[in-house]
Amino acid sequence: MADDTDLTLDEFAADEALASDAPIDMDEKTAADLAPVFDVPVNISAVLGRANLSVAQLLQLGQGSVLELDRKVGEAIDIYVNNRLVARGEVVVVDDRLGVTMTEIIKDGDSAA
Repeated sequence: MADDTDLTLDEFAADEALASDAPIDMDEKTAADLAPVFDVPVNISAVLGRANLSVAQLLQLGQGSVLELDRKVGEAIDIYVNNRLVARGEVVVVDDRLGVTMTEIIKDGDSAA
């Protein structure tokens, strides 16, 4: 039985407009328009810094080891949503817990450091 749902690229006219090319009227959009995605879970990560180690160096780490990161004290940390850089911020303490305050929102294409 043949699968009629498979489409090939040649079935689309080259001059057809794509949905991604449609103009977006931002003046008429409200927060209520996003209601269908309010319950979609996202993964948020606040990255203090990064380090590159060999496996041998990793195996030498133990309790009390200090791992040097690629950031300086006071430098902004990166905030990722679903592995996409969206903001930079600072570490804060809130009721004996660590938190992050966003200081800069990263627009698409502005992530070059």
